[in-house]
Amino acid sequence: MSDELTGSDLTRALLERSDKPIWCAVDDESDEQAMMDNNGNDFTAYIVSFKNGYFYCSCSTPWAFAVPIKISAVTQSEMKV
Repeated sequence: MSDELTGSDLTRALLERSDKPIWCAVDDESDEQAMMDNNGNDFTAYIVSFKNGYFYCSCSTPWAFAVPIKISAVTQSEMKV
């Protein structure tokens, strides 16, 4: 079993170490659901704090789960154009 932090646990640890916002997939059910709802960036947000059991995004919306994600530009070959 790995001791590496993932999901919302990682987001909480990152917030404790820095005041920089963290781009996350968010949801109110689970980390897994947050990643499933990630299509088209419908449920992503810059998370800026964790308090009273909730993650708060830059527009002050509370979320129960926040999974750090990485967004990068795609190439033409990845889009199969």
